[in-house]
Amino acid sequence: MKTGEAGVVLERTMQALRAHHLAVSILPDVPAPPEDKAGTWLRVGRGRGSSSYSVVVKRRLTPSSLGAVLAQLRQPADAGQPPVLLITDHVNPPLAKRLQESQQQFADAAGNAYLETADFLVLIRGRKPDAKQIALRASRGFSNSRLKVLFALICDPQLAAAPYRSIAAAANVALGSLPAVVAELQRDESLLVQHRQRRLNASKRLLDEWAQAYAIGLRGRTLSGRHVAGNFAGWRDWHLQPAHARWGGEPAARLLGCDLQPGVLTLYGDRLPARLVADGHLAPAGPADYQGLLELRKPFWGETLAAGAGPQTVPPALIYADLLATGNVRCCAAAQTIYESFLARAFPLR
Repeated sequence: MKTGEAGVVLERTMQALRAHHLAVSILPDVPAPPEDKAGTWLRVGRGRGSSSYSVVVKRRLTPSSLGAVLAQLRQPADAGQPPVLLITDHVNPPLAKRLQESQQQFADAAGNAYLETADFLVLIRGRKPDAKQIALRASRGFSNSRLKVLFALICDPQLAAAPYRSIAAAANVALGSLPAVVAELQRDESLLVQHRQRRLNASKRLLDEWAQAYAIGLRGRTLSGRHVAGNFAGWRDWHLQPAHARWGGEPAARLLGCDLQPGVLTLYGDRLPARLVADGHLAPAGPADYQGLLELRKPFWGETLAAGAGPQTVPPALIYADLLATGNVRCCAAAQTIYESFLARAFPLR
């Protein structure tokens, strides 16, 4: 998110909190921008009581991005840093309830808030954003090309130093788009240049930011079909050919050792082979179908990158992102297991 956009959301949220008769001020001498890094500190008070917060601004909070956002906010805080206050443009009632259940304090530009301290409790739900705030939410954020390139680099960090043609082939993007995408990644320090060579600035923060942006943007476009699986329980015995389809999401997590019984089966592939349709007793799902479902999602990466995935699953970073996108508590716990087992060494907490 651009610093200016984050500043607008923060300022509108402070005004909304003041409209609730709260005293709100930015604490001095904390020289960090009001965006993803918790460097801006707020003091919020009512009467004689007050509490300090470190601010993280996240725009366009959705059910599919909530898991990734919570994963970011739960990273260990620096010593002496106050609790994190999530600032966003709008939190609808279901999201507000889930944030409260997760004990994550928040405030939004529409006037919704959950603040719980030793001195006061603020809980406001159901306020809707005005037209200007809706327009602000509608900005594009990460482009699809950037999401694809960053995914390719997350799956293969060594690719960062490769020629543009190799990166474009792995990410399945137009070669002509690479200079602008790489320049943008260098500006926000996702890519660093040392001794005239690019390298990925790999961290869990980067992984979670990609997972959040993927959930908001590109993920919805990957869904190509929903099917009812009559043989849902026997999914592990289906004849899956990795050249045509690979497991993602919950079944992939199960195959990688997570203690998770899939509630939805996710397959990444361009089509469903006839043998797989027969194995799964698959039929097109209707709008009212919600049990025993299989989702077919279209791969968005290039062939050179697909070769680096597991024998039956998509890359762990995509499994991690898909699990977080469900917002389900069990799936988010499985996502943490995937991170610790397959991603933590390359994307450490820092």
